[in-house]
Amino acid sequence: QVQLVESGGGLVQTGGSLRLSCAASGLSFSLYAMGWFRQAPGKEHDFVAAINNNGGSTYYTDSVKGRFTISRDNVKNTVYLQMNSLEPDDTAVYYCAARGGIHSSVRRYSQREYDYWGQGTQVTVSS
Repeated sequence: QVQLVESGGGLVQTGGSLRLSCAASGLSFSLYAMGWFRQAPGKEHDFVAAINNNGGSTYYTDSVKGRFTISRDNVKNTVYLQMNSLEPDDTAVYYCAARGGIHSSVRRYSQREYDYWGQGTQVTVSS
């Protein structure tokens, strides 16, 4: 059974940092590209970042470029999202997702292009 378990969310002040982790099990992690999405109250899931199988290619939505960094550890079967200079608009539930296949590069994949999803972790940024 595939499981993606996010952790690292919490309450932080504007300008602060958080590091989210997503631990994967039940799948061959290196055979999946990984992504992070977020959902603010009353809004759709929004793409945040993606990373290819070996970590050599990443892609970010414009609003987080220069502030967020996605990375992965294929030994620990974990993908990370380092979030710096957090803003109140970053408040959301953050989800990780796995997309099967070998990907030399990544792009803004839609939700339906991912095969597995985690349950999410809440990030709240206070002003």
